[in-house]
Amino acid sequence: MATQIKLGDIAIEVVKKDIKNIHLSVYPPAGRVRISAPKRMTLDNIRVFAITKLGWIKKQQQKLQEQVRETPREYLDRESHYLWGKRYLFKVEEKDSAAYVSLKHNQMVLHIRPDASDERKQGLLAEWYREKLKEVVPALIAKWEPLMCVKVEKTLYQRMKTRWGSCNHRARNIRLNTELAKKLPECLEYVVVHEMAHLLEASHNSRFVALMDGFMPSWRNHREELNRSPLGHEEWEV
Repeated sequence: MATQIKLGDIAIEVVKKDIKNIHLSVYPPAGRVRISAPKRMTLDNIRVFAITKLGWIKKQQQKLQEQVRETPREYLDRESHYLWGKRYLFKVEEKDSAAYVSLKHNQMVLHIRPDASDERKQGLLAEWYREKLKEVVPALIAKWEPLMCVKVEKTLYQRMKTRWGSCNHRARNIRLNTELAKKLPECLEYVVVHEMAHLLEASHNSRFVALMDGFMPSWRNHREELNRSPLGHEEWEV
């Protein structure tokens, strides 16, 4: 069950779970703050914890507020769209046939019927990004499974609004944000390894950090690169 505490003008959502350690997160795009805490922990102790992290919370919120934001997409010619960190100029080619997306030099071309709505264009492009992710992720998982001595039972792909990935360590499933297809390949690989590491350690504790340091010593650089990349323009609600 969720409740809320306030520290000045900062509202913090508190969710008690069947976990061992307390977790603090600041989510894009607006800097929403959430604490996941063990069921046994009192609200007063959670407040004290939040106070000790107040400087860090404000720093993370400032980073998000200063981060580059994508402009709203109108799916018009010469908009900027991205695949694997490379910028493409968007182009719409209207034709009375099945819709698809193609890449031609520095252009991302959407072939679509003349009467297609913006929602239809958005949906087709979103599905194309999903398929691009599905083309490369299985090979990454196959590469890292023997190195990490883990087995991913299932990989799910969806548009997520507050995180790049997630892991259900009990079901041994990982979930990846389809927006990762727009980012650099090393950023995608970092997220894949991060979520696979959760199969060994569910929380972001010192053991998890040590695992990441061992598997991917450069993971912090990739995380920073991902955090510097443009956020979506929309205001997310979760």
